[in-house]
Amino acid sequence: MTPLAKRCLAALVLTASSQAALAELPGMQGPQHVGFTVPDRQAAVDFFVDVIGCEAFYTIGPFGPFEDDWMSVNLNVHPEATIPAAHLVRCGDGTNLEIFEYTSPDQRTEQPRNSDIGGHHLAFYVDDMDKAVAYLKDNDVQVLGEPHPFTDGPMKGLTWVYFMAPWGMQLELVSVPFGSMGYEEEHRGRLWDPRH
Repeated sequence: MTPLAKRCLAALVLTASSQAALAELPGMQGPQHVGFTVPDRQAAVDFFVDVIGCEAFYTIGPFGPFEDDWMSVNLNVHPEATIPAAHLVRCGDGTNLEIFEYTSPDQRTEQPRNSDIGGHHLAFYVDDMDKAVAYLKDNDVQVLGEPHPFTDGPMKGLTWVYFMAPWGMQLELVSVPFGSMGYEEEHRGRLWDPRH
């Protein structure tokens, strides 16, 4: 089999498996929100609104305390856990963020690192990495290192840098200043991108 034929076959298999995977959850359209828990919900909302530029929409709660095991049955948390409130915000042309504050007798307060199971981060697309980094630094936000451009591979064309929310959550800036990434040379499909 020629190299071109092998690539075509691989693309067909990838397309077929991707379509099969999309068919698994009836009616799935895409992520509607990302939820996470913070130590001080209002301080987190203020950071996302006042520094990042998100828009706050509404607040829900409180939830609990309940006299039964509703919290453990429905949310897989301690039965005595409570949610004083959760806030919904949206950042640019991206999915919604659901920002929770919990109380719980067994609550862990340390932030997971990216290397920990359950580690996570949120990435924000910016048009101009240098301006965005300077802005964060001007607002006393800790930026980790310097922006790193990918020069080859599937992420070729993307530049990234991590930064820290005031409560220790890991966040990231990404930018694709030349408009496309390396993977686009071989794949018909496209990752979601807030620019489109």
